[in-house]
Formats: sequence, C-alpha cells, structure tokens
Amino acid sequence: QVQLVESGGGLVQAGGSLRLSCTTSGRTFSGYIMAWFRQAPGKEREFVAAMWWTGGNTYYIDSVKGRFTISRDNAKSTVYLQMNSLKPEDTAVYYCAARRGVVLATEVSNFDYWGQGTQVTVSS
Repeated sequence: QVQLVESGGGLVQAGGSLRLSCTTSGRTFSGYIMAWFRQAPGKEREFVAAMWWTGGNTYYIDSVKGRFTISRDNAKSTVYLQMNSLKPEDTAVYYCAARRGVVLATEVSNFDYWGQGTQVTVSS
C-alpha cells in the first residue's frame, strides 16, 4: 500500500520558516516526480514545486522561487519543502504528491498518489 504522509505544518508569523516533510512508503519513487501542492480556503489546489526523484532537478512557481526549497533524503524515503520568508498568502493546506514518469505536469489530475495534507498558517 503506497502512502505519502505529510508533517511539519503549523502556525508561524510572517517572515518565519517551516519545513514540511513527506514520508513515503509502499514503493520506491525512482522514476517519479515528487511535488508539493497547496490549497487555500475557497481556492483550487495549486502546484507549488516539484523534484525529479532520479536526478534531483527541481521546478518552482514564480511566487515561491527563492523562498521555498524542495529536496529529498533517499535513505529516509522522504521529500521536504523548506519554506522561508513566509507570507500570509502562503497560508493553505499543503499536499505531497507523486507522478509516475519524467514529464512535468502541474495539474492535480496528472498525479497518481497523494498525502492527506498538512495545514500551514502564516499570521501577519
């Protein structure tokens, strides 16, 4: 059974930092693209960042470039999202997702596995 389990969310003041973790189990994710999405209240789920598990290339949306970093620890089968200089507009439930293949897609429907989400709240 494949599982993606997020953790690390919480309440932080604007300008602060959080590190989200996505612990995977049930299969190896080499050959997959790992991604973080977020969903704010009343809004659609939004792609944030991605990493190719094999090779380590990364991709970010413009609004988080220079502030967020996606990384992985192969030994722990875990993907991270380091979030610095947080802004109130970063407030959302953050989801980890996995897509089989090497072609990046940013639509929710293109991802095969999802975690349950972790809440990030940034106060002004």
